[in-house]
Amino acid sequence: MGSQSDPHAFAFSAAELEFLAEDETVEIVPNMRLEPLHLISGDFGPFRPQIATQVPLWLAVALKKRGKCTIRPPEWMSVEKLTQVLEAERDSEKFQSLPFHYFEISRLLFDHAREDIPDIYMVRSLIEDIKDVRFHKIGTGLEIISKEVTYALRLKNLSAMEANIVRPFVTKALQTFHKLNTSEAIPESGSIPNRQRQAVNQRDKRVLKGR
Repeated sequence: MGSQSDPHAFAFSAAELEFLAEDETVEIVPNMRLEPLHLISGDFGPFRPQIATQVPLWLAVALKKRGKCTIRPPEWMSVEKLTQVLEAERDSEKFQSLPFHYFEISRLLFDHAREDIPDIYMVRSLIEDIKDVRFHKIGTGLEIISKEVTYALRLKNLSAMEANIVRPFVTKALQTFHKLNTSEAIPESGSIPNRQRQAVNQRDKRVLKGR
């Protein structure tokens, strides 16, 4: 992440988002026998051949690379589910509910477990289409708030990647709106500017001194 003086201070890199996504759990089907693993992040296993079990994505990828398991794609990564999400995204101004790290999870599975994903080319295409539709909504929303003064913004069902893109712009815009509002409020306070106050005070003092 960047420094706080950087306009992108609150933005993560793609690698950082993937690192965070690796803690999400997925289901694997081991082809080996292994006793439970006692790790800092928790206990996983025991592992028995052809018996599905839940593990973090990073562990699933590590086992997959060693040929020790197959990875079952999440239910939301089916062609049927993704088609429903895409149609709903196109028909509604709202963002549809997807896993917070849907994009990072799908990329990791495309890279490391492509043979475990049924209809992978269709799945990849649907996810790209969903991403494009959601990005268009984000662009439209940012265009609106860039033209209107606002002090709060609620975006429901954004993913990690989408929030990462929106956050720097929205943070900067809200800060600017706040500063503008504060500046405009100063003349309305009824207070006398410092120089005028000093001049009034000096004039009052001279009158009193003359008496």
